[in-house]
Amino acid sequence: MHPVRTNVSISRRSARRSVRILGVAAASAALTLGVSASALACNIRDFSAEATCDGTNGVINVKDIDASGTSATITVFLENNGADANQVGTAQTVKGSREGTTVSFSENWKPNAEYRVHVKVDSGKIQIDQDIKPNLTTPSTACKAEESTSPSPSESATPSPSASESTPAESDSPAPSESESTAPAGTTDNAPSPAVGDSNLAETGANSNTGLIAGVAGALVVVGGGAVWFGMRRRGANSGS
Repeated sequence: MHPVRTNVSISRRSARRSVRILGVAAASAALTLGVSASALACNIRDFSAEATCDGTNGVINVKDIDASGTSATITVFLENNGADANQVGTAQTVKGSREGTTVSFSENWKPNAEYRVHVKVDSGKIQIDQDIKPNLTTPSTACKAEESTSPSPSESATPSPSASESTPAESDSPAPSESESTAPAGTTDNAPSPAVGDSNLAETGANSNTGLIAGVAGALVVVGGGAVWFGMRRRGANSGS
């Protein structure tokens, strides 16, 4: 009989241990499910806002990374001294995703402006009625920069000196052309007058053979004079003899 009682006690102990193990496993499973459910639940931390530019237009983007896909209503307000100055556009509904879902509000925001982004969720156990903290502050540079107008006067100023430089260049160029044109005109007017009036003088005076003729004539004169002087001396000698 004693061995039978021992087996019965062992079986009861093993059953209790198995029950405890099952209880611990069930508790851990419930805790895991609760954590995962809370992780998948929509939360205000799933929302973020950013001011960007679409070309020259300002845009406020609100992103939802709620993996549960719970619908949320987004409203954006422009702030002024801690109060709502006006609402930007109309409220929009967004359903989040793991990759993130974005809704955009067209707003020509000014640099360093402040906006309040409100999130509201009403889905059974999930209730959210909060603002994204901190408030959204726009960049210090606007989308449409004022520098875009500056190149236009610079471009207009650029051709003006070029035109002014071209103007004196044109005014200077005709002056020498006229003086040069008048110079040959004067020469052409003076050229025919001596040619027509004194053609013989021009030939005798400007001829290159004139010097040669004068030299020959002078030589002949010298020779003739010497001959005369020699003849006279000879006659005197003859008369004396």
